[in-house]
Amino acid sequence: MKVTKIMTLKLLLALTVAIGFTSCSKSGSTKGGSSATGWQINDKKGGFQYNTKFKKQETPPGMTSIEGGTFTMGKVEDDVMHDWNNSPTKQHVQSFYMDETEVTNMMYAEYLYWVKSVYPPTEDNYKHIYNGVIPDTLVWRNRLGYNETMTNNYLRHPAYANYPVVGVNWIQATEFCEWRTNRVNENILEKEGYLKKGNKISAEVTADSNFDTEAYINSPSKTFGGKEEIVLKKQMGQKAPSKKSGAATATEAKNVYAQRSSGIILPEYRLPTEAEWEYAALALVGNREYNIYKGQKKYPWKGQYTRSGKRQLRGDQLANFKQGKGDYGGIAGWSDDGADITNYVKAYPPNDFGLYDMAGNVAEWVQDVYRPIIDDEGNDFNYFRGNVYTKNKIGEDGTVEMVTSDNIKYDTLSTGKVIARNFPGTIAQVPVDENETYLRQNFSTSDNRNYRDGDRQSTRYFDFGSTDEEASKKDDPNQRMYKSPIHKIDADSAGNQVKKYDRSDNRTTLVDDNVRVYKGGSWRDRAYWLDPASRRYFPQDMATDYIGFRCAMSKVGPKSNKKTPRGNVKK
Repeated sequence: MKVTKIMTLKLLLALTVAIGFTSCSKSGSTKGGSSATGWQINDKKGGFQYNTKFKKQETPPGMTSIEGGTFTMGKVEDDVMHDWNNSPTKQHVQSFYMDETEVTNMMYAEYLYWVKSVYPPTEDNYKHIYNGVIPDTLVWRNRLGYNETMTNNYLRHPAYANYPVVGVNWIQATEFCEWRTNRVNENILEKEGYLKKGNKISAEVTADSNFDTEAYINSPSKTFGGKEEIVLKKQMGQKAPSKKSGAATATEAKNVYAQRSSGIILPEYRLPTEAEWEYAALALVGNREYNIYKGQKKYPWKGQYTRSGKRQLRGDQLANFKQGKGDYGGIAGWSDDGADITNYVKAYPPNDFGLYDMAGNVAEWVQDVYRPIIDDEGNDFNYFRGNVYTKNKIGEDGTVEMVTSDNIKYDTLSTGKVIARNFPGTIAQVPVDENETYLRQNFSTSDNRNYRDGDRQSTRYFDFGSTDEEASKKDDPNQRMYKSPIHKIDADSAGNQVKKYDRSDNRTTLVDDNVRVYKGGSWRDRAYWLDPASRRYFPQDMATDYIGFRCAMSKVGPKSNKKTPRGNVKK
């Protein structure tokens, strides 16, 4: 009996020692130590600093999480328009975030307020910045229709505050996404103590002193025009003043700036890719059975009809669209879609991802450059056509070159509208060159919009061994695969715009590198265009009264938010 007790005690002791070794091996070393070197991580005295407590990406304001997956992209119903531009192809998209609703007039008005405050249009140097972001309210006008009420009121009047913004071209939508990235991250850094509290709405925010996310990450000391009293707010390592002496015991500041490794800076807001938008609109997660997607969906909701089949709402339209010639809203007092133009953004039920108006209300810009085909042979993972890779411009002093009020550049669109290429406070960008592309297999040029699209490389004019001088002839209008119109804006001797409209009748297409895809039906469209697979295109520098947009953001980290995926053992 005594021997048995001794053996039991020895066994327990051995088990305790084994567990101790196991716990040490799991952590890689001592508590808080590196699995690679055993050195202390996040030591207050210095050394390697890293956010070891990061759990998951914070859900951005106004967005919902979309778990990625595989789906059949393209038309699954009859192609009655015979476009042949959306043949079915199987694609996979990674998890991402998307706005619950389209960007509203009130959201865009906040953007206009900020731009007008920081870049006053009364100053000659900034007048084109503000004018370049204002939506085109004249899109409501019609030769044979009275729409002046919308022309004068739709953007600004509070009655339309939560209606989707329209009159915004693709370029303006992209710039809004960039602005939103900076404002959200600026707010996060202020809350975390890396920026002076309340500064974002103070008079200190000017054209030469404002926040840009990439500028902060790459050169934080230049953010806010180099004002250290704003940027150097959080200085770990500095002690508070002593109660006795009243003076601080100063030590060297550590972790002054937040970085990507801090885990608090969100990725950029952007327009969704076509694949992401279509995947999110379909919301096949509602049709899932085990690990198989059952059937195909014609609309973002279940079923083959545009009217609700639920008992309390039976007969009500599930989206805002044109129901027939001259029928934008049905008979007064009768069951219809409840709108004649656009409607407020949560007027109809969401789809199974929790997204509103993925059919109807307004069509929406996506990132992609339009081509008649989706090249699934080239890629079937996060498909996107439109990559133009750039890098930070390095100045003569060896540091990144900032855009200032003195070197800001403007572009004149084919419509005559002048827009700022980059706002002051951002980092100037240049195309990537051989330093980034040499001997790479995954990309070889900065501009990849024409890759595998049947453009110049498919013509009899292309010469793989051509010199730089010969290659410069690629812009010859007689040697283009896509003979789209070329509208030009020149200036006369007095600096006035001279608009040169391309009246040539020798055209083969309207497609070029400056037309973008837009998805979903709108209040002006018939039910056919409510199919998420439908795709159309429009010039990126033009706007309409039926195209709006919503933002997306890539998700970093695991595909799913589930702690333990089904069928897997938690590690």
